Amino acid sequence: MSFDFKRMLKFEHNVGEKEKKYRLYAGAGLLVVSVFTAQIALLLVGLVLVGTGFSGFCPAYAGMGKSTCDAAASEASTPATDDSAAS
Repeated sequence: MSFDFKRMLKFEHNVGEKEKKYRLYAGAGLLVVSVFTAQIALLLVGLVLVGTGFSGFCPAYAGMGKSTCDAAASEASTPATDDSAAS
């Protein structure tokens, strides 16, 4: 498995709706815990999870070519070309 930096720079949505919820909840939980325990590592991980949850883009997923978006949702987001209209 190779890491593709060019794909990472495209910023296409690669985090599905269900995973966005999990990332937001886990990130918010880590942020709350980090405030009470004064752990910088938990704060940073929580910020990353909340950021990727809001944006819908994970740089690690992009570099590995992974996506958790639904196939129907990704097809709907890309514009379809109609070859018959061009004729």
